[in-house]
This record gives sequence, structure tokens and C-alpha cells, in this order.
Amino acid sequence: MTDSEIIETGAGDARITWHPAKKARLVLAVSHGAGGGIEARDLQALAGALPPLGVSVALVEQPWRVAGKKLAPAPRTLDTGWRDLWPAVAKKGLPVVAGGRSAGARVACRTAAELGAAGVLALSFPLHPPGKPEKSRAPELLGAGAPTLVVQGGNDPFGKPAEFPEGAYELVEVPFADHGFAVPKRASLTQQEALDVITGAVGGWLGTLGP
Repeated sequence: MTDSEIIETGAGDARITWHPAKKARLVLAVSHGAGGGIEARDLQALAGALPPLGVSVALVEQPWRVAGKKLAPAPRTLDTGWRDLWPAVAKKGLPVVAGGRSAGARVACRTAAELGAAGVLALSFPLHPPGKPEKSRAPELLGAGAPTLVVQGGNDPFGKPAEFPEGAYELVEVPFADHGFAVPKRASLTQQEALDVITGAVGGWLGTLGP
């Protein structure tokens, strides 16, 4: 059973939709990218798969999305919203893993250390703008300051797995998948199997964190 709440932030009202575990040992707070919402296939798959593993999932909608805007604001504004809603995801007294897809992954990386996140889940981390590998965002990922898992599509134009630098993080590839983890029909795995790679990897990694 899900439960939604509105949280006031310095960037406007954010919304958290909870998918609670019956006996939670961890909270995964995870937000969307710059062009979509919490309906993203990977976020929905995690919300369904993790609660039975003792992980409550908090799907976070940034204020710009709640306000009905189509374009995300500057990174500083995204970080403000995330910082201000953090007490709401930490109120249960459990370790909180900061997560997000694409732009949301960047926010999680940039703020994890100061917020005391137990870990960082970076889904489809946008290592660089498509076709511009020289504009690397690797420092954000490498500076997260917490145990980090990157889940990346094998055909992500924002950064293929082989493009990622060495660092103190784990990386799991979703074969054939694009930035939204969609896989083409010609791929050797189905869309559901691709989602299973994501939920299996994240569930296993979360099992190494927290109590």
C-alpha cells in the first residue's frame, strides 16, 4: 500500500510516495531525471521489488515536477529541494540510501556526504552529454563519499559502461539498454529481464548495507 506526502522545500513543494516494507531495515530515497517522473520503468520496478527485501522505497518528485513544469531547474535548485526533503525520508530513524536516475543520480552524488547517506544508487548516471565525452561529470560520481552503485545501460548515449573511470564504486551493466533502460526487440534479453537485472543488482547491493 502506497502513501504520499507533500514536503515543503526552499524550491517549492516536493512529493514523496512511499512503498513501505513491513519490517524495514533501510530506506531507499530515489528521484527521477530531468525529463520524466517517478513513473520511470526502473523506479517502478524497484518500488515493487525492494519492500519484500526489507527496504522501504521513497519515490521522490522534485518541486519542479510537482508544480507541473516540463524542464528541470539548475542543479543548485535541485540540490536545495533534495536537502530540504531529506529529514522526511530520514524520520523513521533508519539508514537512508540516496538514489536517483540521470539528473537525480547527480543530485544524490553531490549531496550524499553532507546528508549522511548510507549509500548512493546512481541509475543511468549521465557521465556526459550525448556526443560530448569531454564534458565529464565523473567528479560528481567519484566524490560521492559513500558506498555507490551505478546501474548503466550498455547503450546509454550519456555514457556507456566502458567509458566510466576507475573509482571506489560498483558498476552493473544492463545489456543493450538505453538511458531509460529500454531494450530493442532484437536484444538477447526481454524488457522484463532487463528490469530483473536492475532489481537483482540493487537488491543484492542493498543487502550489504545497513544493519
